[in-house]
Amino acid sequence: MPGRAGTRQNYRHNEDDAEDHQEPMTTPDGAPQESTAQPSDAQRPLARLLEVQRHDTVIDQLRHRRATLPERGALADVDGQLSALDARVKELSVVRDEHSTRQASLEEHIEASKARRATLEKRLFGGQVTAARDLQAMNEEVRHLARHISELEDREIEVMELLEPVDAELSTIEERRAQLDADAARLRSAISAAETTIDGDIEAEAGARGAEAAAVDAELLAKYEALRRKLGGTGAAPLLGGSCGGCHLALPAMELDRIRRAPPDTVITCDQCGRILVR
Repeated sequence: MPGRAGTRQNYRHNEDDAEDHQEPMTTPDGAPQESTAQPSDAQRPLARLLEVQRHDTVIDQLRHRRATLPERGALADVDGQLSALDARVKELSVVRDEHSTRQASLEEHIEASKARRATLEKRLFGGQVTAARDLQAMNEEVRHLARHISELEDREIEVMELLEPVDAELSTIEERRAQLDADAARLRSAISAAETTIDGDIEAEAGARGAEAAAVDAELLAKYEALRRKLGGTGAAPLLGGSCGGCHLALPAMELDRIRRAPPDTVITCDQCGRILVR
């Protein structure tokens, strides 16, 4: 019989062989199971690239939020209402100017007619004219002027009645404009405050992003940036359950096997969208 030492050596040898020939772990459907181990030193630059992508995504989201603040839409609506009021004021001002010009002309004619009537009445009752014929003519002209003045005053009243709704609407517009100006000032203040907060968040994210990017190979970072510009802001994505975290499409089994067998520092790209895949 072999000794106990020989038995232990053979047992250990068999264990070593088992470890050398251990089959890769698979998921219930037979696909290679992703490793949950922490990134090795060779993989860490790629992990940092994924952090760069995370910061870039947050920055993009912050910029989008800055550009689409709800207060901007509300301010645009207020500005639109103010523009509409300005247009209406111009229309009403033209109408008012026409009526005012007409009223001024009527008042001028009324005053001239009254002055003429006053002159005639002074001569008529001042004893300066004694001829009956002249007195009769002057009296007739006075009566004519009285009728004419009455007609002019009626026309002036008509013009004033036309002016009343115009002036009323202009007054209402001024009140509405004051309300809208206050709303616009409030919204601009809110936008300014939100922009200040978001700009601070962007600056913080950019600083963190710079620290991560400094540890990434320049050539890899340049490739990532080019992919980001080309692919809507996402240049690197994690490999999740056999699918690309960028385009969310499942990779073929052969491609997954190739990725699994590749050295840890190999830059892998998704054969569906071209993004850098981080294992």
